[in-house]
Amino acid sequence: MKSKEPAPPDNRFNLNYPQDNGIWLQKAKTLRKIVGTLGMLLPVLLLAISLTFFDLNGPLESISHYYFTRASTLFTGSMGLIGTFLIVYSGEERVDFWVSNIAGIAALCVAFFPTSNLATMCCDPEMPYAVTYFEEAKEGWRSLFHYIAAAVFLLSLAYMSLFLFVKSDVPKGKRSAKKVMRNRIYRVCGVLMLAALLVVVLGLTGVIAEATYDNLKLTFWMEALAVEAFGFSWLVKGEALFSDHEN
Repeated sequence: MKSKEPAPPDNRFNLNYPQDNGIWLQKAKTLRKIVGTLGMLLPVLLLAISLTFFDLNGPLESISHYYFTRASTLFTGSMGLIGTFLIVYSGEERVDFWVSNIAGIAALCVAFFPTSNLATMCCDPEMPYAVTYFEEAKEGWRSLFHYIAAAVFLLSLAYMSLFLFVKSDVPKGKRSAKKVMRNRIYRVCGVLMLAALLVVVLGLTGVIAEATYDNLKLTFWMEALAVEAFGFSWLVKGEALFSDHEN
């Protein structure tokens, strides 16, 4: 009996890109809208929890630090869903599939490999909202892995906004005014994601004074900016906003 030849990589992943498939197109748009909505809601909800339930005047150090609070389910659940949807997303071309998969896997790593501890000790009386604590000996590699995963997540999404979302089969001079506007939005969102990541890097490397960086909670605000930009670009890509069909 002849052994079956392995299917080509694209067939194994069931990557079909039909030119005229209304059902596929609607599913892709719905997926983009879900991802975009989750992205935009996450920082807002976490900040609201800090102000309402933690009796704080502002956010925690970073979005990732909510892992150590009772809001951990919201953080890990949202990032887990975003990661899963990014992995499921096939996009319009094969490169979309691979880049969104990288972003999705990175999102899952961000969710389930937490950053450095929020509290300085277990049951820290100064942080009653911090309900989870890991031993310091186990923290080094985990924090580093978390930072790398977060950077890969944002870089992948920025790449999609800057280079993949702007593609079109229509020549530049013949594109609709809405498509031109959408492309500008994608580029602005991509630049904002990169700028936010750069500020975090400058803070971590000491270029921005540590006291200033920490007092302004720049990690949280830059992460929030990047995630909001990511979410907005996906909502636009899903044609929830600035659709060609809008009046």
